Amino acid sequence: MWIRIPLFNLLIVSLLGIILRYKIAFSLPFIQQKNLLHGHSHFAFSGWVTQVLMYLLIRQLKHDTVLNIERKYSWLLYANLFTAFGMLVSFPIEGYGPFAILFSTLSVFVSYAFAILYLKDLNRQSAKKIANHWFRAAVFFNAFSSLGAFGLAFIMIRKIIMQQWSLAAVYFFLHFQYNGWFFFACVGLLVAVIENQIVNRIFLKKIFILFLLTCFPAYFLSVLWLPLPLPIFLFIPVAAVLQLIAWIMLANWFIKKRNQFIEIPLFSKRLFVLSAVAISLKLVLQIVSTIPALSQLAFGFRPIVIGYLHLVLLGVITIFILSYITAFEVRSVSSSLKTGITIFVAGIILNELLLMLQGITDLSYIGLPFISEMLLIAAVVLFTGLLKMNLSLANKKTKQ
Repeated sequence: MWIRIPLFNLLIVSLLGIILRYKIAFSLPFIQQKNLLHGHSHFAFSGWVTQVLMYLLIRQLKHDTVLNIERKYSWLLYANLFTAFGMLVSFPIEGYGPFAILFSTLSVFVSYAFAILYLKDLNRQSAKKIANHWFRAAVFFNAFSSLGAFGLAFIMIRKIIMQQWSLAAVYFFLHFQYNGWFFFACVGLLVAVIENQIVNRIFLKKIFILFLLTCFPAYFLSVLWLPLPLPIFLFIPVAAVLQLIAWIMLANWFIKKRNQFIEIPLFSKRLFVLSAVAISLKLVLQIVSTIPALSQLAFGFRPIVIGYLHLVLLGVITIFILSYITAFEVRSVSSSLKTGITIFVAGIILNELLLMLQGITDLSYIGLPFISEMLLIAAVVLFTGLLKMNLSLANKKTKQ
């Protein structure tokens, strides 16, 4: 159930994406684009990624204890689901109104409760696992990211008319969600699998430390347009390069040890590879963005920002989660499920290519004919793949 619900939520996210793209290409005067966009993004974070990652992290606790962990955490899963649907309904109707703010705040409190409870259970475990370091960092960053949300609320309440500070608060939340909570949870899940085999634990811990220490200064990659002190500005490209080095070391280790993971289905391995390619591209783009002239251009054109955010959320995180689910959570991956995932991945690639083309042409101040219609088609492809995936899983059982 807790796998099918988040995937159904992702289907809803995709449907909202179609509506947003349709309104840009044609006309839906009764839809407030900005409000619907808020509902789309908040529900994607809470209803899809956070919901499924919370469950998968809980499953890891279940593997290491005799307690009925899922029942212990079920109220948190339901609470997160409640706040997610609250934001899904309230944001499109009222934007940043009372109910939307209420559900957003409740969502933050759920993340706090989950972090406290999960950290307590991790600390009770006698086995000292490297994966637990990633999990601790992940739930910390999930709670820590809320400072950006509260900062934005403070700016709105005080009516501070400085867009750069509002953007800085938004990017603070996004960075520690994307590169903190999402990324560390996903790598932790992967490390938990390989850690049971003969691995170099010292090596894996070094990789963790590198990513942990660079996660904080990497935030400034998102706000290079702020008047940053020179020491911070100089350290930003160092952090970006260190992250790429850490990733290359980890990826190279996986390539050398690939024969040890033959029990993972070939289809899941291919998805892992696609996710790895996406994160490699993301880390390279981070380094490129430290070039002042390029960073100013990139942040000035919306398609580039949207393309980058979708690259991380869909290309890196979502494809990884699908690879993990098909490898370890679904009893048998049917041809129908494979087809659905393949269509969905094709939609991701098409969407990223179109956004990249749109960004390049915008940089040259050249209009790309029918780009809005083509992006709408990409959104429909994404929805079609997700619909087929959900229908396929409707009669499937997950591993318990």
